[in-house]
Order: sequence, then structure tokens, then C-alpha cells
Amino acid sequence: MFDLRQLRYFVEVAETLSFTQAAQRLHISQPPLSQQIQALEADLGVRLLDRNRRRVALTEPGRIFLIEAKAILARAEAARTVVAEAAAGFTGNLKLAYALSISFHRALPETLIRFSHAAAGVSLHLVEMPTNAQYDALLSGQIDVGLLRAPPEGVANARQLKMEVIDQEPLVLALPASHRLARQPSVTMADLAGERFVAPPRAYAATLIDRLNMLAGKANFRPNIYQEAQQIPSLLPLVAAGMGVALVPASLRAVTLDKVAFVTIDDPEAWMLLAVGWRADNTSPVLEIFLRTVREARAKLGLG
Repeated sequence: MFDLRQLRYFVEVAETLSFTQAAQRLHISQPPLSQQIQALEADLGVRLLDRNRRRVALTEPGRIFLIEAKAILARAEAARTVVAEAAAGFTGNLKLAYALSISFHRALPETLIRFSHAAAGVSLHLVEMPTNAQYDALLSGQIDVGLLRAPPEGVANARQLKMEVIDQEPLVLALPASHRLARQPSVTMADLAGERFVAPPRAYAATLIDRLNMLAGKANFRPNIYQEAQQIPSLLPLVAAGMGVALVPASLRAVTLDKVAFVTIDDPEAWMLLAVGWRADNTSPVLEIFLRTVREARAKLGLG
């Protein structure tokens, strides 16, 4: 079966109609060039070139084969380019999950913008997913990388995972604008002992609920969850309606509602982790580019 080298040799001879010129352009001597053309003709069982001492001309089969040879070489070069780009991480797919509470954190759009510029040929697939579910999805290969709210403590096979901290995002108190504490520069958890809280079910936001219980426990009370909403941003309309106060990530300050105020919580442990996690054995070049863009975004935003 003919090979790509023979095709390149034939194309040079067919385009120059000169073995001498073709050999010069290919940087080889003329005898090996003639031998490869003869081998190509023998393999195909047809005469591609009419040649004598004075001229070289394409036969009709040679004219047709020239078209096909150029197409094959072009496809081979395209395949080489695709493979090289995939090896460099410039093409392929990346499945990214992120916790819903990260939706308003500035690290998310900054990372996505940078990644889209660094790897424009990569198909990015985004999915909202709670942190605990993300660890299972990483281990099973359902996703490639996740933006998480907690380390993999208690997760089976946690040693197969890697994690880098992006931010320790402060938690703030969202409360009705008419609330007695709304104009305070900050509040303590003890100030909230008698308050009704609105919060997501633990199945949807385990990290936030655990942090709320921990902070309230330090102040010697158990939070009274008066109403639940599955999504953390959905807590704010409930706060606006006067149903209770809510512990939320500070990035939710970006959601402006006339009847909601945000107040700082005076407690050094009032924060939530933001981290990126992936499988330790995932050596994908696409993942490496994404992790690099996460680090660049973190540095630009002054996080970590």
C-alpha cells in the first residue's frame, strides 16, 4: 500500500512536470525519487506519468490521482493539526460542575471568560450540582472538574481527589430592610438567638446549614428554620417578605432587592470555602488549562 511520502513525491513531480525540479524541492536526489514513483505506479497498477528524456506528462489516471493525492495529504495534515491541538488542550471537552451558591461569586465569570479565550476550541459543559454530588461525579468520571464549597472530608476514596482553595468567602446576614438590626454595621450570632431563619434544606446546601448550626451553637442557640427554599438566591425574596433572616454568601449582595439589607457577621468563622476539585489521575491538557485559568483569576481578584 502506498504511503504519504510517495504521495508527496508524486504531487511534486506532477506539479513541476520535472523530476529534477521535484528532487530539488524535496531535498533528495533524483534516483530515489524515480524509484518511489515507480513503486507507487506498481502498487496502483497504472501508469501515472509519461516520461522520456525531454518531457514528463500526466496520464489521464495520473491527472485523476493527483486530485485524490492532494485531498489525502490535506486530510492527513488536518488530522495532524487536530491531534496537536488536542494534545495542547486547545480542543476537546470539559465538564464543569459548580455549586449554586457560587453563581454570584466573581471568580466564576472571571474564570469562564479567561478559559474561553485560552481554549476557544474546547466545548465547555456546565452543570449546577451540590458539593457532595460533585465529589461522587468526579470519582465516577461524570464531570472533569468542580467548583466546590467544602473539602472531601468523609468522602470515600477521597485520596483520589485533589483540591485547591480559591477563596474563603465571608458569610453575611440578609434581613428585612425594616428589621431592627438592618442599620447596624455588624451583628453577632448572639444577636440572632430569637430570630426566625429561612434556609435551604440540608440536602441542597449541607455546607451552609452546617456552618449556620456551628455558628449558632457557639452562641448557645439552635436556629429556628421557619421556611425553606431549595436555592440559596431564592432565600432573598423570603427575607424581603419578612419571613425571617438568612445566612448567605457575601457575593449575594449583587442581588439587589429594595426590602433586603445585608449586614456583616462579627465572627471569624463566618465564611464559606470556595475551591476547585478534580481527580488526581486526570492528566487532560484541557483540565490543565482550566486550572491555570482558575489560578490566574484568583490572582487577579486578590483571592485565596
